[in-house]
Order: sequence, then C-alpha cells, then structure tokens
Amino acid sequence: MEKGKKELRMLPMAELRIADSDGGSVIEGHAAVFDSWSETLGGIFPFKEIVRKGAFNESIGKDDIRALFNHDPNYVLGRNRAGTLELVEDEVGLRVRITPPDTSWARDLQASIRRGDITQMSIGFIVEEDKWSTENGMDTREIRKVQLFDVSPVTFPAYTATDVGVRAMEEYNGYKAEQRSKAEAEEKTAEKAKQQAKLKGLQTKFKNY
Repeated sequence: MEKGKKELRMLPMAELRIADSDGGSVIEGHAAVFDSWSETLGGIFPFKEIVRKGAFNESIGKDDIRALFNHDPNYVLGRNRAGTLELVEDEVGLRVRITPPDTSWARDLQASIRRGDITQMSIGFIVEEDKWSTENGMDTREIRKVQLFDVSPVTFPAYTATDVGVRAMEEYNGYKAEQRSKAEAEEKTAEKAKQQAKLKGLQTKFKNY
C-alpha cells in the first residue's frame, strides 16, 4: 500500500481547553487518545482507525512540529522548536500544550474555545507503520508509528470526503484487494488439494481392482 502522503485525521480526543499560566493563557488538551476507535470512516466501505501508544514518540523527539489553526500555515499558534508547543505521550494519548501568540486572531480563537464553539483537534501526519485487519466484521486500521507535522484546533474535523480522506480510501482499497487475492489463492490451493485427493482416491480404487 502507498505510503508517504500526508493525512489529516480527527482521532478520538479527551478535551480542548484554555488554561491560565504565569505567562498568560495556554491551549491544552489531548490531540489523540490511545486505544480508542475513531468514528466509522469510508462510507459504503466502512472501516475504523485506532492509534497505539508509542505512535508519536519518535516524531516528537526529532521532527519540527507546528500548532496551527484549521491546519492553515498562515495561522501558526506554536512550534515545538521554539518552545511554544509542548508535545508528550502520556497514559491517555498525545498531550498538547500551546502558548499562542498575542495576536487578534489567536485571542479570538481562545474566546471560541472558552465558549465551547471549538472543541476538537485534528493532526497532520504521515503513517510510517500501520496494520490492516478485520475485527468483529469491521475492517480496521491500527496506526503504530507516524511522522507528525502539526496539531490543530479545528472548526470541523477532517473526514473521508477530503483529498486526504480519498487517499486513505485508496490505501483501504489496496488492503481489500490484497485480502481478495489472498482468499482467491487459498481457494485455489484448497481446490487443488481437493482434486488431488479425488485423483488419489480414484487411483487407489483402480489399483484394488
């Protein structure tokens, strides 16, 4: 399956809130929750995603990650290399703490979060390691390792109707094609074994005459 393309995804999150600190207000919460299933994705070909603990650790340690508003690079809320974005994996998930700039649009965003108008976050990432499988009749994608680009408070989360969602569906279709090929190969092997057993039975029958 194709790798290396950026995805935007709304993963299960615990909270998004404004907290007061000595240096002013900060935006904090969890951008993703471990071992919690996403909403059903994929439309008529449904699947779900889950992110595992450790998926972000390597990226947090080495990558240049931004906090944006609505994934828009024109609205930078913080950056880990500048010390204005803190990212850490805890027992819950990916914990985020952003020190926003003292700009009018950032103050407006904080007001919207305080009011409860904006309560969700989305992450921009490249999947480096994942696993597709089926659980209780539902196709599932387990995200094990990612390269993280940004975390973003969002007005609306990213769904499969977006370009990146379409890309994810291409990967999903690739997985289903692999499953079909595997099933067909197993069916052919079983049929061949059946025919060989039948032939062996006939040979034994004629030998006994």
